[in-house]
Amino acid sequence: MFGLGTPELVVILAIAFLLFGGKKLPEIGSGLGKAISSFKKGLGEVEDTAGLGEMTKKLPGVREVAAVHEKIDKAKDIGKVLTK
Repeated sequence: MFGLGTPELVVILAIAFLLFGGKKLPEIGSGLGKAISSFKKGLGEVEDTAGLGEMTKKLPGVREVAAVHEKIDKAKDIGKVLTK
């Protein structure tokens, strides 16, 4: 994860614990999670309202790329089933 190993993550978490305390860390984590999910939701809404899905389908080669992408996803799903 970004070139950070276990020792670096432990040091970062220890410093965060010392700065914010044990009671505040879950609140900070919850706030970050809500912010990220809200950001993703907002991006999805912008794409839907702008009609980017229909616009991009009209571009040359997009349909072909989408078809290849679907085939790759199906192959991944088959691979997951076979490895179980």
